[in-house]
Amino acid sequence: MRKLFITALIASFAFISANAQENTSIEDTGFTKFQLRVRALAVVPNESANIEAIGGDVAITNDYVPELDLTYFFTKNIAAELILATTQHDVKAIATAAGDIPLGDVRLLPPTLTVQYHFNSEMVHPYIGAGVNYTLFYDENSGPVADKVEYDNAFGFAFQLGFDFDITDKWFINLDAKYLLLNTDVTVDATTALGATVGADVDINPFIAGVGIGYRLF
Repeated sequence: MRKLFITALIASFAFISANAQENTSIEDTGFTKFQLRVRALAVVPNESANIEAIGGDVAITNDYVPELDLTYFFTKNIAAELILATTQHDVKAIATAAGDIPLGDVRLLPPTLTVQYHFNSEMVHPYIGAGVNYTLFYDENSGPVADKVEYDNAFGFAFQLGFDFDITDKWFINLDAKYLLLNTDVTVDATTALGATVGADVDINPFIAGVGIGYRLF
């Protein structure tokens, strides 16, 4: 699955680059360079884990949060979008040799930058995008069993598909979907309960669905 998405990333960048070269040869005037969106997000992890010593898997809860993003258009078709939001998730190791182990919760701050290609039309403006994110894990709560849980900050790839629906020349409604390839190394200090420190390689890979409203600034 990861190889498929990495191949899709390369193909997306090749498609965007080819169209960028075509469009930069044309004088671009009369389009808005900056637009701002506010979205409501559903963040749904597609989680899995390799847990040392005790085996098992991981379960990570969904979250629903507001999000802010800023888009800059280089041409009428080519844009870059910076996405800002923070989420909180409960984490549990499941089906381990020691049973299910609640691991408290953790907050994620995953600023994401995508490069997009926007298709021109009268009222509906589809776009595709691909890019990178850097996820910061913070405010860890280890829960009732572990003494401490640590998550490594990590880079990941992002893929995006969306639609802008014009309300006026300035205002529009936005539907957006993203998939992040996100992996982190986790260290669980369970010395008190299990007499050991356990490491895990965790794939979070969230699907992110958003709906919101946008405004073309200038």
